[in-house]
Amino acid sequence: MKHKFVQGTNPNAPTLVLFHGTGGTENDLLPLGHHISKESSLLSVRGNVLENGMPRFFRRLAEGVFDEADLIFRTKELYDFLDSAAAEHGFDRGNLVAVGYSNGANIAGSLLFHYADALKGAILHHPMVPLRGLQLPDLTGIPVFIAAGENDPICAASETEELAGLLREAGSEVDVHWERQGHRLTGTEADAAAVWYAHMFKA
Repeated sequence: MKHKFVQGTNPNAPTLVLFHGTGGTENDLLPLGHHISKESSLLSVRGNVLENGMPRFFRRLAEGVFDEADLIFRTKELYDFLDSAAAEHGFDRGNLVAVGYSNGANIAGSLLFHYADALKGAILHHPMVPLRGLQLPDLTGIPVFIAAGENDPICAASETEELAGLLREAGSEVDVHWERQGHRLTGTEADAAAVWYAHMFKA
């Protein structure tokens, strides 16, 4: 998968794995990654699917309607890529925190829904429920931060609450931060994510 790796200053800090929104690239979330953790290495990934020329991490059938078979396939593809990227770049595969926005948050959420050992934690900006009717793995000890918009036209507040509930039922400690800026990734939610990360992952 096309990606960019930026070496951090602290080898013991989690590597942040960055997943852009629809139409983004591997460069989009690098500033956010540095804002959340200045000392972490960053692995920023570009989605392998194109929708009208715009990169995404999996196909959709319509706005808010996911191609579930493709989502499952792309989640496994991404999980395997993280293994190979760890070998290529020399970071700890067991010490990854995902940071995703919109479509990128959905693929990060799908990693949590499918694999107990994919991530050490996740920061999800404006995610949806990736799949329903799935038995989630045991996510005890894997904290998740969700930033959501009370007035998000793409992801209803009820969807955010449903996702948080599913993750909590699987054992995750979930913190939800609410904004009223629609589907935008705002500076205040980035600040809140950085505070949450420092609380969860810094000694």
